[in-house]
Amino acid sequence: MSRCTDAFKVAFPRTVPILAGFLFLGMSYGFIMMEAGFPMIYPIVTSAVVFAGSLEFLFVEILRSPFNPLLIFFLTLMVNARHIFYGLSMLDKFKNTGWKKYFLIFGLCDETFSINCDVKLPPGIDRGWFMLHITWLNYSYWVGGATLGAILSHFVPLRIEGLDFVLTALFLVIFVEQWLSQKNHIPAIVGLLSSIFSFIVFRNILPRPDYFVVPAMIIMLLIFGILRRREKMND
Repeated sequence: MSRCTDAFKVAFPRTVPILAGFLFLGMSYGFIMMEAGFPMIYPIVTSAVVFAGSLEFLFVEILRSPFNPLLIFFLTLMVNARHIFYGLSMLDKFKNTGWKKYFLIFGLCDETFSINCDVKLPPGIDRGWFMLHITWLNYSYWVGGATLGAILSHFVPLRIEGLDFVLTALFLVIFVEQWLSQKNHIPAIVGLLSSIFSFIVFRNILPRPDYFVVPAMIIMLLIFGILRRREKMND
């Protein structure tokens, strides 16, 4: 139990910025669902079961449209294809985590990945427990925010425009923190250049401009694969 408690003490402070972002975004999702005329149970259940961030916002229109499973499948794949790469990069880190890995896989989101992928833990802190705490805390923030938004929508009229910028600011802070904590900046530079290139080239080709993330991830994977092969050849 001490390993669990010690890991929680290290994990919780790292999730406080995400708490602020998820609380506002989750509340905005709850408000949007309620304004669209859905019962309160909808934002609560979808946030807990789907747990897919941006896809959940699209659920508002999906649930109001004629049922088209093929369209939903491809839309989900386009929006959340980046999680395939997240999962592949976390395979080694999830080894030897026992029963924890099932929730670690389910609860893997952008913010959780950004913390767990390259965290430097103090001596004596169990990585499995640390990752589990990061995962369930971020999960509870999102579900709690959506639930709170659904409840408050009955009592407090709020304007939700601009709240989506909270996560943009959050990712910028995480990026700067990791840049300052790492000596090797090649992965960050590759990520930036791949994203910029993909946005410029694919924003007018794909159905939605924000779908540029998928080709950007593919470009990153190819570049990292080449760099990895060169490292092995040099060794």
